[in-house]
Amino acid sequence: MFNIDKKKFGAFVAALRKEKGITQKELSEQLCISDKAVSKWETGVSLPDTVLLIPLANLLDVSVTELLMCERLPNDDVLKPDKVEDIVKTAITYADEAPERAYHVKSKWIVIYGVSLLICGISTFLNHTMATPCMDSLIMSVLMCAVFGAYFCCFVRMKLSRFYDENNVNIFYDGPFRMHVPGVNFNNRNWPHIVQAFRLSLCLSMILMPILNLLASSVAVVVWENIGRYVLVVIMLCSIFLPIYVVGKKYE
Repeated sequence: MFNIDKKKFGAFVAALRKEKGITQKELSEQLCISDKAVSKWETGVSLPDTVLLIPLANLLDVSVTELLMCERLPNDDVLKPDKVEDIVKTAITYADEAPERAYHVKSKWIVIYGVSLLICGISTFLNHTMATPCMDSLIMSVLMCAVFGAYFCCFVRMKLSRFYDENNVNIFYDGPFRMHVPGVNFNNRNWPHIVQAFRLSLCLSMILMPILNLLASSVAVVVWENIGRYVLVVIMLCSIFLPIYVVGKKYE
């Protein structure tokens, strides 16, 4: 199988970085990692986590294949099928084993999310039929919580790759899902707590926001028309960012 030479990989990355005229610190900032991690790559001490291969290749203006092969390929160079297969196998084996996700385990949170979404849908519909104010803000806030809730209750990675434990990383990559949280480093010490706090916060917000809008509209219509949209947005933002900062820093 095709093997990645750490020294050759590091020299290739260093050369590409210098061609672009950027420092290790600038490259690390664009990848949201520490400059020490970039230094380790370039000196052949370690390799970047697989989640960083695509953004790293994009920043250095090469393909992931060229990055793994540690050399530029001519535009007219066509790789043989067996060579392509070797590179693909390398990328697969180079990664950690397939991450365990929420739906792989028997979790009460998938059911809780489903119930929360049902209650949220019913109460939001009641808000609509009763022509309550702040509907635009309510729908936007509920949708944001529902999207984040679906990911954290049903699809989230239950364990981070070892790269997060070995480096100070404040950005989380998982396919199209991205979280960049300055000041909080993600690792396997705080990640389980972040996931649990996220789940609870988002499910509660989905249930409470439509109910709050109904009650406030019936008790103080004029006041709620003026401040309701801001209150709902603040609740939505708090339900997303507070779990990360409070729980993430506590268990970091």
